[in-house]
Amino acid sequence: MTGQNFAPQTLPRLMGVLNITPDSFSDGGQFNKVDAAVAHAQKLISQGASVIDVGGESTRPGATRLSATQEQARALPVIRALAHLPEIASGSVELSIDTMNASTAKLAVEAGATIVNDVSGGQADAQMFATVTELLAGRPAARYVLGHWHNFAAGAAAVQQTGDIVASVTGELAASVAMAEAAGISREQIVLDPGLGFGKDSAQNRQLVDGFNKLAGLGLPILIGASRKRFIAFEVAEALGIDISEVTIEQRDQATAELSAGLWAKALDNKKLQQLWGFRVHNVQANLEALQASAALRFAHIANDLQS
Repeated sequence: MTGQNFAPQTLPRLMGVLNITPDSFSDGGQFNKVDAAVAHAQKLISQGASVIDVGGESTRPGATRLSATQEQARALPVIRALAHLPEIASGSVELSIDTMNASTAKLAVEAGATIVNDVSGGQADAQMFATVTELLAGRPAARYVLGHWHNFAAGAAAVQQTGDIVASVTGELAASVAMAEAAGISREQIVLDPGLGFGKDSAQNRQLVDGFNKLAGLGLPILIGASRKRFIAFEVAEALGIDISEVTIEQRDQATAELSAGLWAKALDNKKLQQLWGFRVHNVQANLEALQASAALRFAHIANDLQS
């Protein structure tokens, strides 16, 4: 990894967001039809996505829960169509199902998904851990993304109260991992998501980003899902002196890419490359370019230090 050429496989994964929903906060209703969803997935892949994350249920604050049947009616036709794309069929790009329902996870994996992305960390469905254990058995490359959502039953808008959010999230994730392992899920197949935006306020989300090294201390790969979230818009608004309602999607994307690059630089500096598994993002190209630039600058700095 030298010079200025960083191939995608040397960088964290970029998980492209594909919401098959009418009510997601930034792209609801855009990709509800299978053809539109497939076309957007192809765009994300062309931009450098190594994972496509398909979600049929919005998890924005205030969203109404769907039945598993409703979720499946949205997501499964798209999963089945995407499974035939050459990049996904060959395994060069992975397919993820963003779901809190065990029955949806099962059907999606049977249709071609290799990643189950559960933002509730098993809290939403008591059968999730047992189902994932069965799904991942015999599939060593498959993964379960275990998200952190303190007090899931209270909803995403219920802010976690704690003096040290990083310690709290780290401790609760460790407990969830222990339960997942007890259910039979292999530790080697677990990816952690600190749950930015789920039960945390803007300050707590920033503390979690800044506390990445402590989260990485759990010894498991980590997925960061900050893309376009409210705390990103809050920071942009504060920096520009504008109201949060005036922050554009483009500004959220730029700020997301800067956050990704900053975390990648921190991972490089602290030798936590293996822990930073990936970023879940809407704008793949902006994040890829930011990661490449961050890595190029970091290694150029190292080369200059060695020569001086």
